Amino acid sequence: VQLQASGGGLVPAGDSLRISCALAGGRVSLYSMAWFRRAPGREREFVARMGKSGGSIAYSDSTKGRFTISRDNAKNSVYLQMNSLKPEDTAVYYCAATSIAGATESTFERFGRWGQGTQVTVSS
Repeated sequence: VQLQASGGGLVPAGDSLRISCALAGGRVSLYSMAWFRRAPGREREFVARMGKSGGSIAYSDSTKGRFTISRDNAKNSVYLQMNSLKPEDTAVYYCAATSIAGATESTFERFGRWGQGTQVTVSS
């Protein structure tokens, strides 16, 4: 499976942005999906994940309540709706997929397929 992230951009603090991840070569309903991000000078960190069934949703403490992960099976895509954006949300955002059931953050890190990333920049 190949993943293509898109939709990043430059937004002011407090604004919203939705980024997308389109899958090719596989059906999104057969994969657990996740979003990670890497800020300049920092390690890649977990943002959100969703299980194969569309449940088992989890968020990092820093994004809980502001970000929402969702899926559209018809469009074979996964989304990350980001609200109340902060400058510290600035990062390259990556989507990841794994066919392993019950995937956790470490599962994606070790066994996931990754997209190329999309840049999100939040100005203060």
